[in-house]
Amino acid sequence: MFLIAIACNDTSKNDSNLSSTNVKIEVELAVKALNEALINPQNAKFENIVTKGLSYGHSSGNIQNKDEFIDDLVNGSFDFQEINISDQTIDVFDQTAIVRHILSAKASNAGEAIEISIGIFLVFQKQNGQWKLRARQAYKL
Repeated sequence: MFLIAIACNDTSKNDSNLSSTNVKIEVELAVKALNEALINPQNAKFENIVTKGLSYGHSSGNIQNKDEFIDDLVNGSFDFQEINISDQTIDVFDQTAIVRHILSAKASNAGEAIEISIGIFLVFQKQNGQWKLRARQAYKL
């Protein structure tokens, strides 16, 4: 009987690991959706990706709320053309995920072509079954 209990414990650990892997995949997909929205900015896309209380920090030190962030991307002079991420880590705690990665991008700022490489720190919250961006801070490498 003792051996059966050990086998059951091992199975639950495997289920926990599988569940953790699935959650990280969900968060990876949320990051991918965010990056796709940054390249192709539309109000409706951002409404589904970010929380009402968004705090969006740029590497310049500028901080934007949700409305400022969306308006800047949809109507502003900065335009992402390509985004690549590397060295990504994801840590999940209940309904919160912390994501770190390096973002390399080709973009234009007021029509001038630029390339950027910055560190990114993201906080996602699971709301109504969906991972949404709650906070973001970029930093210079």
